[in-house]
Amino acid sequence: MLENLQNNALFSQVVDLLQQSKQQVVRAVNQTMVYTYYEIGRMIVEEEQNGKDRAEYGKQLLKGLSKELNHEFGKGFSVDNLQNMRKLFSVYSIYETVSSISENEIPHVESVTSQITEIVSPIFKLTWSHYIFLIRIDDSNERSFYEIETAKNSWSVRELKRQYDTALYTRLSLSRDKEGILKLAQQGQIIEKPKDIIKDPYILEFLGLPELNQYSENELEEEIINKLEHFLLELGNGFTFVARQKRISFDDKHFRIDLVFYNRILKCFVLIDLKIGELKHQDLGQMQMYVNYYDREMRLEEENKTIGLVLCQNKSDLVVEYTLPENNEQIFASKYKMVLPSKEELIHLIEQI
Repeated sequence: MLENLQNNALFSQVVDLLQQSKQQVVRAVNQTMVYTYYEIGRMIVEEEQNGKDRAEYGKQLLKGLSKELNHEFGKGFSVDNLQNMRKLFSVYSIYETVSSISENEIPHVESVTSQITEIVSPIFKLTWSHYIFLIRIDDSNERSFYEIETAKNSWSVRELKRQYDTALYTRLSLSRDKEGILKLAQQGQIIEKPKDIIKDPYILEFLGLPELNQYSENELEEEIINKLEHFLLELGNGFTFVARQKRISFDDKHFRIDLVFYNRILKCFVLIDLKIGELKHQDLGQMQMYVNYYDREMRLEEENKTIGLVLCQNKSDLVVEYTLPENNEQIFASKYKMVLPSKEELIHLIEQI
């Protein structure tokens, strides 16, 4: 029996090692492929710059190169793909200007000013499919944010597209000042305080429910549980599911919290209540009671204060402002939408930043 257990343990260790090795090989292959395509893009750009009529020369260059490469290496070098390689270089090329010579280094020369512009290769961490999508994002700050978050959270291309389509960057930017928006572009989503995990609105299009009030709060909760993986992705970094319809009791009275999560980054419970229709001040008062209970009865000494989030279809910002304390950092209210934002809605969100 002991020998079997040891063999099982050995087998598990070997499997883990092989899986890790396989993942490293896949990452290395993907990285090498992107760097190779980046270099091909650089060669195309440099060759085009030597052409007299750049537009027409570029067309003929890509057609000829595509034909020869497909003949030599098989599929994968269509004109469209070569254009993506060229775009990758154009978007991700980093230029550094350095002083290469100082007047002290050259004798008999009174003054020398020499500047050399070098192209520094960027660091690629994602797959070629990810970068085909990213290079279509015109705003460099927004593109940088999605690249960082994709690498950090191991998003598939499908998940990346979904987060982009739901305007994640824009929604997170709404609650930040200029410095905070710059941090999003440079570091991705950094979670340091409760407000950092809150979005407004939340996009729940994956539930497949209608936009109108044709469902109950129980049906909304049931669909969220059925598609919990999608909901966790929408919630963001560090969330784990704890309970649904969590019952709390005192003075012979019983209450149920719709959804309870835990955020590993902030080290605190996150309570969520679902509301159909307009948010009322009583909804915020009820959430305050839930948060107080968790802080006093459930929270461990080393954990941070509980966060409460009321998700509603509509709300008055003034009702929220005057119901909650001025320095509130625990209770939040956000709207949710059942469909992806339209182009007009995205423009409106961007104008609010």
